Amino acid sequence: MSGTTGPGDHAADDAGSAASWRDRRREAAAAHAEALAARQRAEAARARALIEEFLDGVRAGGPAPVPLHVRSYDGRARYRTPLQGWYLRRDETVGIDTDGAFYVLTAPGSLAARFRGVQPTPQDPPLVIGAGGKDGESIDLADALRRVLTGEV
Repeated sequence: MSGTTGPGDHAADDAGSAASWRDRRREAAAAHAEALAARQRAEAARARALIEEFLDGVRAGGPAPVPLHVRSYDGRARYRTPLQGWYLRRDETVGIDTDGAFYVLTAPGSLAARFRGVQPTPQDPPLVIGAGGKDGESIDLADALRRVLTGEV
């Protein structure tokens, strides 16, 4: 009976097909994640180059750095930080320090932060600040840096 297939053979084929499909999906997801990570690395590198140009401009006579503060998420409290730099948004929720590190300057409200201050963590800079937010809340990094240099922030 070597030319016929029994009911168990179809179940084995279906299980193998499902495993193969899962493997292909897993590989596709991994490839997609790596491509996204590569795009994000490239974007951060371009943003860092813009920040370096900005730092050259402020060293050549641009605005002096100011103490950077962190705002609570609700905007009611301001916490000190050890950072000096420039705010990139009018609401003072994003900034860069004098070394060119990029910071999101928001944190949860905290009594301890009122007394001790906050140590923000640097992040990879984006080319668009606030991308994906409400209309009018995003700005190109290049435009934000230009506004700081021209005193518009």
